[in-house]
Amino acid sequence: MDNRYYVHKLDKPVNWVVEVPGSKSVTNRALLMAALADGTTTLKGVLFSDDSRNFLACLQSLGFALEIDEQAKVVSVTGQNGRIPAAEGEIYVGSAGTAARFLTAMLAMAEGTFVVNASQQMKKRPMKPLFDVLHCMGAEIVCLEEEGYLPVRVKGIGDRLPKKEPCHVKLDISKSTQFLSALLLVSPMIKQGLHIKVTSARKEGSYIQITRNMMEQFGAYSDFDGTNYIVNAGTAYIAGTYQIEPDVSAACYFYAAAALMGGSAIVKAVTWECMQGDLKFIKLLEQMGCGVTNTPDGIAVKGPKGGRLKGITVDMKDFSDQSMTLAAIAPYADGDVRIENIGHIRLQESDRIHAIVSELTRMGIECEEQSDSITIHPGTPQPAVIQTYDDHRMAMAFALTGLRTEGIVIADPMCCAKTFKEYFAVFDRLCSQSK
Repeated sequence: MDNRYYVHKLDKPVNWVVEVPGSKSVTNRALLMAALADGTTTLKGVLFSDDSRNFLACLQSLGFALEIDEQAKVVSVTGQNGRIPAAEGEIYVGSAGTAARFLTAMLAMAEGTFVVNASQQMKKRPMKPLFDVLHCMGAEIVCLEEEGYLPVRVKGIGDRLPKKEPCHVKLDISKSTQFLSALLLVSPMIKQGLHIKVTSARKEGSYIQITRNMMEQFGAYSDFDGTNYIVNAGTAYIAGTYQIEPDVSAACYFYAAAALMGGSAIVKAVTWECMQGDLKFIKLLEQMGCGVTNTPDGIAVKGPKGGRLKGITVDMKDFSDQSMTLAAIAPYADGDVRIENIGHIRLQESDRIHAIVSELTRMGIECEEQSDSITIHPGTPQPAVIQTYDDHRMAMAFALTGLRTEGIVIADPMCCAKTFKEYFAVFDRLCSQSK
């Protein structure tokens, strides 16, 4: 069987209306908070993907009672007010960074001994800053293979933290803001309160803001003074019903297609009220010449006539998941496209900076790779088989290039199952409608 996707080159503007799955970031945060709440929480609009299924399986392995209706996209989780039902066991987080960081922190706060295992891809991603903080708090963290990486054995703190004074920790988030999100999310397990001093130059980010917004929606408040994050004593999550918003990261691929083809795309239920940082990509497309409007169905993006995009220099630190999306359409801009402040994406599912440059070069596009930035020059992409590095965003983004270039083929397209299993089926259907 040929495990490749052959992109259909289109000869006219697109006119797409599309629905995307629920947000992975919101889904996995909501699952964790529901598990730590007191009582049953019903989550609606849940994303079902490799990452979220691994998260669900981990919660079941730990003894939580779940009711799952995949067709209705609904999950009910019965939490036990910060207690984990199991006292020992092993969980497998797959390639999900959210599951790896969030659940490791949760287990470190709990009573019991657990093993956290992962895919080969996740075993290469950094964990040490989080391990160091959890160890300083009193958890026992034993790396079972390479030091500083998964898999690990975690012996939780349980009730061994001092009861009267808030717990004070220091954390470096230069390699991943998920370390901070993990500590914030499990802070209601620390009944005396938690003070986190961020020691890295980077102090905040869009995904941290999602974490704090969602914690507030679940009844848990935090403060930030520019350096320190503070969660007060007695903070707890409130069980209830929670609607998960659509995945703006996934929506951006369809918006970029409209930009590239001079057409229009509406993604249902994506609004400016969504809390995801990738909304900034829509503003970026506006700067490159697109029109952006609100419709009753969702935000609409209309590309410039003929897809004549403007070159741009942009700091993408806070919406770096769209670096690959911008890179895939950058060759068609009228000037250089420079993407800055993205050094941390070298430590994600792949070395994304190197992967972008490698695949653009494969298509004959001139570009320069720096430690934390990329410069892409205008050009005419040539036919190529795009390697995806087992990275869902490489697969989904570089399919866009083939909308204007004949002969673009995506190797291993199903790596997109990590977050959007039906992506290429949806993409194919939309392309067929646009012929």
